[in-house]
Amino acid sequence: MATAPRESAAFITSKDTLEGVYPGLILGINACRLGMEASVFYTFMGINVIRKGWIDKIKFHPPGFMGAIPGMASVATWMMKQKMDAANIPSVGDLQEMAQMEGVRFVACRMTVDMMGLSEKDFIDGVTIMTAEEFLRYAKECKILLYT
Repeated sequence: MATAPRESAAFITSKDTLEGVYPGLILGINACRLGMEASVFYTFMGINVIRKGWIDKIKFHPPGFMGAIPGMASVATWMMKQKMDAANIPSVGDLQEMAQMEGVRFVACRMTVDMMGLSEKDFIDGVTIMTAEEFLRYAKECKILLYT
């Protein structure tokens, strides 16, 4: 007797900020925990999240006027991390590791890789590089596709 194919979910992350990174990771982890196959497609600045050595450079950028004040991103990041620690929310690095252990697949956008002059060696272990077309072939079969 054939088994039904696993449902799948795909998430697109295009920002390398705290508010841009968490949604894709959290949704990917929870999709896996629901028995789904999950992928996060990293494009434009979001690709930095899966580059070696970049995880500690991620900041929170307040919207509007506050975000334009020099040094505000560092202060806001510190404040946000304090709130996250108090709420027992894992760091981006811990969450990223958790996601990989749960089976979330990290996908780098080929166009962004080429545009930024990157190669496979620039990424953390386990990253797949796909063109937009390849990712869309996968995504069109997904039950859930979200731009986070």
